[in-house]
Amino acid sequence: MKTIVEPFRIKTVEPLRMTTRQERQEILERADWNLFRIPAQEILIDLLTDSGTGAMSSEQWAGLMRGDESYAGADSWYRFRDRVRELTGFQHIIPTHQGRAAERILFSCLGVGGKVVISNTHFDTTRANVEFAGGRALDLPTSEALNPSEEHPFKGNFDLPALEQALDAEAGRVACVIATITNNSGGGQPASMENLRAVQALCRRSGVPFYLDACRFAENAYFIKLREPGFADRSVESIARETFALADGATFSAKKDGLANIGGFLGTNDDHLAQQQRELLILTEGFPTYGGLAGRDLDAIAVGLREVVSEDYLRYRLASVRYLGEGLVGVGMPIVQPPGGHAIYIDAGAFLPHIPAAEFPAQALACAFYVEGGVRGVEIGSLMFGGGPEGEEPATAALELLRLAMPRRVYTKSHIDYVIEVAALVVESARSLSGFKIVEQPRHLRHFTARLAPAAAPTTASRS
Repeated sequence: MKTIVEPFRIKTVEPLRMTTRQERQEILERADWNLFRIPAQEILIDLLTDSGTGAMSSEQWAGLMRGDESYAGADSWYRFRDRVRELTGFQHIIPTHQGRAAERILFSCLGVGGKVVISNTHFDTTRANVEFAGGRALDLPTSEALNPSEEHPFKGNFDLPALEQALDAEAGRVACVIATITNNSGGGQPASMENLRAVQALCRRSGVPFYLDACRFAENAYFIKLREPGFADRSVESIARETFALADGATFSAKKDGLANIGGFLGTNDDHLAQQQRELLILTEGFPTYGGLAGRDLDAIAVGLREVVSEDYLRYRLASVRYLGEGLVGVGMPIVQPPGGHAIYIDAGAFLPHIPAAEFPAQALACAFYVEGGVRGVEIGSLMFGGGPEGEEPATAALELLRLAMPRRVYTKSHIDYVIEVAALVVESARSLSGFKIVEQPRHLRHFTARLAPAAAPTTASRS
């Protein structure tokens, strides 16, 4: 069948507020041209992120009612722990309130200060946590990942020769290697099992821990099933287990493939490291059997980790994202090919060649989507990954992308058709779009709270 059928029925609805183009222009100006600063009620279709924005199932809501809120040793904790162990194989499961908390604890306990953390591509919070701890984040994506229009089944892979060279050149100074699956900053692209096995082998040879940033492990496993020889007859869960078995540990945000609105965990088989992590968890997050989460959230995640490996769900998920990508290409927008698992990434650098990277073409495109139709996406380019120390020439990103991330089980086909319509309007006005300058920015993760202004206006950037 050609029709994309959602493998669920809707039983609760939430009203959306309609706004005019003039209203949206004024709202955007009041928000200093930063879409993170716009109240959610002023957004019609919110594709800012797929993190914690999904709809929970009836079984997950039932799990909320089962939630045991005992401070220590709650029943919810054991249901959560047992499901995570079953899926990942890690003996030590440390719950956290979300993925970035797991990253902070991991990098603190690994002692990344003065060392290097290597990834296929670090996402924003991962990079920020490495740098905040005094480490250096090094990205070594496969060469195909740097060509948005190139078709390649596994653009989330590591560049293996570059990884081998870096492990040799930085011998004794590599805190860990971490594979982001799927590779968010690189277009939501999967990594193959063959590549991950090779990464594990290189890490073992060099005595370097190998970790997974496993936020979208189920989508990655389904891509392996669809695209990698030898996996077509395997279940998604078995592929996921094999993936986790390659690693020494993992960080995980349950706000993605946990199908929950909050939560995460650290997994490891290292007894000594786990003890360090629990001690830091108690200091900053909570007792080791709740880790900053309510018992009801632990139950919701436990259920979500069973539902997310359903092939009916994953087939619908990938088909919906692909449908959006094909629609955008159809109206004249270049995207990262092939379409990823959780989002479509528009190549804003190619679409708006008249706007230089230093003036944030992807942010200009994000603002245009909002003004034309109330659609909110997120810039993944020089605003997110540029910048640099005071007094130095600001860096620019390798790619200037606008990510339209699909919340799980939230929007229907008609919502996606509307986004494609909005894109057609943006295409018509592309030549009239202009870039931005930073008026004010924080020292870390500037894209979340920075204040911007049109590049034509004189501004003085400062750090708060």
